Amino acid sequence: MGKEILGIHHVTAIAGDPQKNVDFYTDILGLRLVKITVNFDDPETYHLYYGNEFGSPGSILTFFPWPGAPRGRRGTGQLTVTSFSIPERALGYWIERFKTHDISFEGPITRFDEEVLIFFDPDGLKLELIAHPGSDVRKPWKEGPVPPEYAIRGFYSVTLSEQGNERTAPLLTETLGFRLDQEVENRFRYKVGAGGAGALVDVLCLPDVPRGLVAVGTVHHVAWRTPNDEEQKTWCQEISKLGYNVTPVLDRHYFHSIYFREPGGVLFEIATDPPGFTVDEPQEELGTRLRLPPWLESRRAQIEQALPPLRLPVMVK
Repeated sequence: MGKEILGIHHVTAIAGDPQKNVDFYTDILGLRLVKITVNFDDPETYHLYYGNEFGSPGSILTFFPWPGAPRGRRGTGQLTVTSFSIPERALGYWIERFKTHDISFEGPITRFDEEVLIFFDPDGLKLELIAHPGSDVRKPWKEGPVPPEYAIRGFYSVTLSEQGNERTAPLLTETLGFRLDQEVENRFRYKVGAGGAGALVDVLCLPDVPRGLVAVGTVHHVAWRTPNDEEQKTWCQEISKLGYNVTPVLDRHYFHSIYFREPGGVLFEIATDPPGFTVDEPQEELGTRLRLPPWLESRRAQIEQALPPLRLPVMVK
């Protein structure tokens, strides 16, 4: 059985207040609230999913909101920057949008052949918008507040901060199928498949930076895409043979997952593309009410009582 990593599946981070999180990612960034569910390992905590129109793999940024929890610390052993893909001519629109909504940003700066805006969400999570010459045919959320011709398509890349690249690089290239594409100073860019938006990871070598601390405003893990359950089982076996502590396959209802830590400390997940977010609600109703997996439905009343109320975004018609 062959195996293939298709690119980034999703990124999961820690938020503070869930309402501020919803407002920022839907009202400011124009992402679709694709799924309202709970952390299956801690069902009295929301798990909020944002993405493009279809919630397609490679567009999904998810959050566990921990109200009142302390801020984390970005550092080595972490995914420290999550970068979104926007059309090449959309940069001016986003600069004006950030100014209008009083969102602080840095840039634009040039990196390789990209133009980059750097900004932070309300909890201090570091994000980028990347305008690039390559095509990105993924469909944006057309019923959000951002006109489709300027809207976010999905992920462009993620950045891992590491004390060194000597052990992480072989895992990426010799095991997961990435290839070194470009490098400048302490930044090494790897691509998988044809590369391009959603199939890129940058590794920053930062030997003098302290290790990060996962809490509010930091990333919990990054998931890589695999097309089906059979290939995922093959990945699980191979990663285990390499000596990594890999979990058994876990049912996340919308995909199946395995987890392990890469040598630098970043938590990696390999997640299946199917079954997807329409497994429990139709595409047109994504993100409109709390959804629970079958094994938690008997606890719905208790869970709903524990969760803070959410004001959902208004769709533009």
